Amino acid sequence: MTKASPISPTIPLDRDGIHHGFLKLPYSRDDSAWGAVMIPITVIRNGAGPTALLTGGNHGDEYEGLVSLFKLAGSLTPADVTGRVIILPAMNYPAFRNASRTSPIDAGNMNRSYPGKPDGTVTQKIADYVLRYLVPEADIVLDIHSGGKTLDFIPFAAAHVLPDKEQEARCVAAMKAFGAPYSMMMLELDAVGMFDTVVEEAGKTFVTTELGGGGSTTAERVAIADRGVRNVLIHAGILAGELEPAPNGTAMLDMPGDDCFVASEDVGLFEPCVDLGDMVKKGDLIARIYDVERTGTPPRDYHASRDGIISCRHFPGLIKMGDCLAVIAKVL
Repeated sequence: MTKASPISPTIPLDRDGIHHGFLKLPYSRDDSAWGAVMIPITVIRNGAGPTALLTGGNHGDEYEGLVSLFKLAGSLTPADVTGRVIILPAMNYPAFRNASRTSPIDAGNMNRSYPGKPDGTVTQKIADYVLRYLVPEADIVLDIHSGGKTLDFIPFAAAHVLPDKEQEARCVAAMKAFGAPYSMMMLELDAVGMFDTVVEEAGKTFVTTELGGGGSTTAERVAIADRGVRNVLIHAGILAGELEPAPNGTAMLDMPGDDCFVASEDVGLFEPCVDLGDMVKKGDLIARIYDVERTGTPPRDYHASRDGIISCRHFPGLIKMGDCLAVIAKVL
């Protein structure tokens, strides 16, 4: 028999109106013997209708979703809504408060911790609660990501190739409705433990994003998130209105295989030789890595593994062996 979650909401999840509160997770620690992790949550409900679960902060250093969802939680009213919107702007709240990808409490990577455990680590307990108590309530789930401190992306919404083609079509339609400058059929190098995977296995309509990165955000990227969130709610029938497309339209992209990923085989100083959004041909020079131990050593050149668009690049100036250097997507 599965154990009950130790997490309890401080607000009702199924009552009309707007409710701001917390998911309260008891956590005993040095500075608070009977303390708790208090994860902000907002529920806005107005009668019968579909439910959308909107999440950000799956990784704590990805700010586009965090900004957009904290903003939405303060502006959306029950009169705007038919059905229900559940807003969890900082899913991995300890990581968010630490400005880090993973939790400072247990080093947990939330997006590799699903399905979680009700008697596991703090990160596993949060994952377990979200999957067992929030996801079943949802008809559509939007999880907003960006590259955090170590990657930068062209702004895209994404769906995955799924065994259930009817479900895949629903996800693709929601991805297109988001209205990002790019829409990506996304390949995951390792989908085990991901929120995406368990939500899709639950049969839900699921959309994710990569809207930038670098451990910060910009006005343009937050505007993309704001527009996309509202478009998804309109698409789901929760908000009234017409979809607002990207100002310059949406380009369709694909990641058809592992050769989209270029990984570093060196440690050193990273020089990008192309920029995000640039088109490249297979064999083109895309980056150099310099030995930082001495001067006068020739850099290691890295070349495009395929034709396509630079959809992601390493962000910090220093790079380690095994780091993702670039992702090259196919333009459809």
